[in-house]
Amino acid sequence: MHTDLHFYKNSDLNTVLRTTAVSLVLMVFITACGSSSNKNTVEDPIDTPSTPNVPDTPTSDSGSWYQPKPLATWQWQLQGLLTTAYNVDIYDIDLFDNSEVTVHFLQKKSSKVICYFSAGSYENWRSDADQFKASELGKALDGWEGERWLDIRSANVKKIMRARLDLAKKMGCDGVEPDNVDGYSNQSGFPLTAQDQLVFNRFLATEAHQRGLSIGLKNDLDQVKTLVNDFDFAVNEQCFEFSECDLLKPFIDQGKAVFNAEYKQKYINEPNARQSLCKEAKKLKFSTLILPLKLDDSFRYSCL
Repeated sequence: MHTDLHFYKNSDLNTVLRTTAVSLVLMVFITACGSSSNKNTVEDPIDTPSTPNVPDTPTSDSGSWYQPKPLATWQWQLQGLLTTAYNVDIYDIDLFDNSEVTVHFLQKKSSKVICYFSAGSYENWRSDADQFKASELGKALDGWEGERWLDIRSANVKKIMRARLDLAKKMGCDGVEPDNVDGYSNQSGFPLTAQDQLVFNRFLATEAHQRGLSIGLKNDLDQVKTLVNDFDFAVNEQCFEFSECDLLKPFIDQGKAVFNAEYKQKYINEPNARQSLCKEAKKLKFSTLILPLKLDDSFRYSCL
């Protein structure tokens, strides 16, 4: 670093005194900078899972990232050839299966783009699957071939999730939908606690916000009250079918969108049942879709 020092003309004595004083200050400054080195840097261990204390207050403040409001319209498609013809506020699409060109195309249609990835499970077909360690892979997810729960306490898992968020940022996504963030309440194969889950979910929210990305809380209904301040919206499956929608009310109370999908056959096959569902969804200010479980856009009913 080069610094130019300018002095006013005065007596030779004053010049000497000032020059000496400045030299002493610079020596102290240089010594202080050199002594810091990496002394206070603590790296998160890669192989040893650790769980720091959960802060009492949210880890992220409201920022300039996208924050969808209740009753925003959306389309959710994670498989098949992407349908881009819907006139909706938001597209929720797969992070890995779509391109930056697709994201920008949808945004030019005045739609925001939320990019989906699984944060709590290993998927053996993903391009970064080889970066996970065998010790981080738990039990298989029922009904989802090639997918296993992850040890969310692992620093290496967090490293991979940071890279996925970097990819979302690079692609121009407006936000992210990290899935399977409720491993603690499932048979994951690891002794995960509710605290472990809070730490991991807040880690995801903080990292997303640091990249200017909006982030949604996927399911994890038992922790909604604790995490609502950290997340910008909720994505839920089947709360009407299982009578759990009241648990999502904290998001609506804070003016944050709840994106809900229902798969029950009666909502698909019975117009009266579908009409009743949509009436209740609108009353709750939910953005509800009736979709195929594969999320391949083979059919779609919107309550909005």
